[in-house]
Amino acid sequence: MAPSLEIAISSTSVSDEGSSKPYTLYNIMLRLPLRSFVVQKRYSDFAALNQTLIEQVGAAPPEPLPGKHWLKSTVNSAELTKTRQVGLEKYLRGIAESPDRRWRDTSAWRTFLNLPSSSTTNSSVSAAGRVASASAGAADPATWVDIHNDLKQRLHEARQCLSRRDAAVDSGNSTAAAEAGIAAKRALVKAGTLIATLADGLRKMQESTRLGEGEMRRRRDLVSKARIEREGLEKLCTSMSGSASASGRGDSSQGQASSSDKASLFKGRQPAGRVLGAPVPETDKTRGLDNQGLLLLQKEEMQQQDSQLDELTVIIRRQKEISLQINEEVERQNEMLDHLDDDATRLEAKLKVANKRIKKM
Repeated sequence: MAPSLEIAISSTSVSDEGSSKPYTLYNIMLRLPLRSFVVQKRYSDFAALNQTLIEQVGAAPPEPLPGKHWLKSTVNSAELTKTRQVGLEKYLRGIAESPDRRWRDTSAWRTFLNLPSSSTTNSSVSAAGRVASASAGAADPATWVDIHNDLKQRLHEARQCLSRRDAAVDSGNSTAAAEAGIAAKRALVKAGTLIATLADGLRKMQESTRLGEGEMRRRRDLVSKARIEREGLEKLCTSMSGSASASGRGDSSQGQASSSDKASLFKGRQPAGRVLGAPVPETDKTRGLDNQGLLLLQKEEMQQQDSQLDELTVIIRRQKEISLQINEEVERQNEMLDHLDDDATRLEAKLKVANKRIKKM
């Protein structure tokens, strides 16, 4: 049985393999319960899939495949590319979300999306195909950003799991602490795979010179920061669990203060808690973190702000380009109006001469 998955065609790119006739590639983002990856397909691959599904199932899929346009090319038409991208995503989602599983259970569907099959051998082969597809998709600048967003989500997930684990240790729930620790390790493993994929994608983009040097340097910094953050979380995942278990084994033998001793130090008053800055109170998001965890959380917030600032910069640049294009169009219209005014003036002079001749006649 095929695993549940989320499908979205996040972006498109044009093939740069040096062929005589370029074609459009559609970057399909797939989210499985345990991993996410990208598959690149062209329209002819979709057409072949549709024909194979009809032959194997004996019926057409729930959503129709967008028709082929014989007069326009998606390479030269952004509007046609966007329309076909939306139609292909609707086609794939129709199969993935349909209550009828006949199309999803075919080998053609699993092969097309590099999904794992029921056997162990095919699962291993599909896993290798998924890694290769994700690595190939990371060479596209737009897909690279999608994979980086997935990486940030995995790191945030690992941080939340560590917070839950520490809270469970404090409450004495060892089972919940172990489950949260395993979930954190699983998220960190996924993050490590995504970091390697992003680094490989940057190497391929640098070889093909698809981005400027400044943008390449910025993306390398993002990968480096993510790698440092993952290493810090991995140290927390191993060291904090050991220290927590050691403190739980023998508080009195290590000379640690008991609750009564702590209460006597405060002379009947409860501690006010940490103050993050002046005077920023403790929150649910920071209460389960130590100083190193707070530092990593602050770095993540700063990275998210930097990412949002980069997205805002891209939007502002697009607005500037649109404004410049509007200005150019207005100047062209003004020039055409000037020509029209000159033609009207000349026509008026000719009409005056013709009226004078008519009066003489």
